[in-house]
Amino acid sequence: MTRHYADGSVEALAWEDVVEVRVGGDFEVDVHYILLDRDGQGCVVPRSATDASFLTRLRYLPDFDLDRLAVAVERVGEEEQDLDVDVVVWRSPDPPTPLPDLEYD
Repeated sequence: MTRHYADGSVEALAWEDVVEVRVGGDFEVDVHYILLDRDGQGCVVPRSATDASFLTRLRYLPDFDLDRLAVAVERVGEEEQDLDVDVVVWRSPDPPTPLPDLEYD
């Protein structure tokens, strides 16, 4: 997964390194998916930049739950939702090492 920004910076993360997926943002502006590796580094992907192949690839993550993803995206649209809080929708069942300084559900 690679994202290129207008300022020339790039975020990249190999799918096999993904250990956590979060959903955040503002439903009226754009929901974003946050893919993290075991070091807490990752790639932020706006929903507007995704296609069916992105969602298909998410489904291949072990035990990924599309219903949980849909609920999280819907929750981002709720007015009382804190925009600074990302919802964890998937975590690797067996991460290679503990995730550093990340809050868990």
